[in-house]
Amino acid sequence: MLPCEDETSRKKAKDKFIMLKVLKELKGKKSFRPIAEETEKTTDHDTETTDRDKDTTSEDFNFLEQVPVSKMQRQQPAKFIILHYSPFKAVWDWIVLILVLYTAVFTPYVVAFLLNEDETRMRLNRNSWTRSQSDENTKADPLVLIDLIVDLMFIADIVINFRTTYLHNGEVVICAKKIAKNYVKGWFVIDTIAAIPFDLLLFGSGNSQTMTIAGFLKLARLLRLLRVLRRIEQFAEYGAAVLMLLMVSFTLIAHWLACIFYAIAYFERPTLVAEISWLDVLAKQCNRPYMVNNTLSGPTIRSKYITALYFTFTTLTSIGFGNIAPVTNAEKIFAIFAMLLGSLLSAAIFGNVSSIMLRVYQGSDEFHEKVQSIKEFIGFHHLPKNLATRLQESFQHTWSYTNGIDMNNVSTCMKGFELTLIYMFKC
Repeated sequence: MLPCEDETSRKKAKDKFIMLKVLKELKGKKSFRPIAEETEKTTDHDTETTDRDKDTTSEDFNFLEQVPVSKMQRQQPAKFIILHYSPFKAVWDWIVLILVLYTAVFTPYVVAFLLNEDETRMRLNRNSWTRSQSDENTKADPLVLIDLIVDLMFIADIVINFRTTYLHNGEVVICAKKIAKNYVKGWFVIDTIAAIPFDLLLFGSGNSQTMTIAGFLKLARLLRLLRVLRRIEQFAEYGAAVLMLLMVSFTLIAHWLACIFYAIAYFERPTLVAEISWLDVLAKQCNRPYMVNNTLSGPTIRSKYITALYFTFTTLTSIGFGNIAPVTNAEKIFAIFAMLLGSLLSAAIFGNVSSIMLRVYQGSDEFHEKVQSIKEFIGFHHLPKNLATRLQESFQHTWSYTNGIDMNNVSTCMKGFELTLIYMFKC
């Protein structure tokens, strides 16, 4: 027999012996010892696999098959059942997540800036003369069409959730009735409210009050953000991810407040005796004054949105340049609320930044402390230069893989079966 073949057979015998001992411990409900200890203690038994061990191999591996990670109910799955861990469901969840984020950004924008103006365009297009014009003022915004597509995708998500398995007490539930019952008790109501296209149902009614109600009902789609929070929790341990999340949240809140700030000015401006609103000031600066009988006159939507967003950012950050200032009582109350919210957000962001930086430097300080301890150890024992270099390189190599984590402590926290699966995967 060739030396390499002999070495291979010895390794296989060693691995099989270790696995048999592990499985026997599991069957006897003994505490599972780390794989590293088993490897050290079985070095001298590489060739001691007997016929008795071979006879028990089949039985022990049958025991392994009887202990799945997540047990599946024994009945046959119904037709068109989607496994919650399937690649299709993973891709679909990411698509829904992107749509929810799109909803969080564009739904307040559409409600505040587009719904009433699109209703005006609808009335203008009923007239044959205005319908024949190609001016952009009589064309509906493309975001309305995209919004309809998003609504249809949310409806499809409801259908998919009725056919998606879930875990219950460690078991994968594949019964269609149980899946439907679980979904109805959970997210069904929120998903249904968020998927109803209120603006589409009431669009073209010709009543601005109806469109306003539809706009507020449309904000129910933001309830889907609760699902996003569940996904975000898994990234809470990463400092950079938390910092990015805080900045995105700050920007998103500023965006929402900008939509509210514009909505207040939009509904108050027709009732004001004098042209004192910030919209009137902006109209004069842009040389696009408001006309009495033309609701589409005045500054462009882009100018109004950027100005409102500029105001909310300066208010939340407590800078407040004053070139855009609240004038009416409603705007002043809103500004007070925005300043209070800005102080809370600033405290949350700076507090988390401090803790993140502390964690980053804590790991670095621990590394440098251990490096210094190794250097003191080398100097105390007067180790030769080549041995000292190998010792330092070995520590740096180990740290690059573990980042200071004690693998023995981690392994003791795991169950025996989980470590068995890890061992089988590594083999």
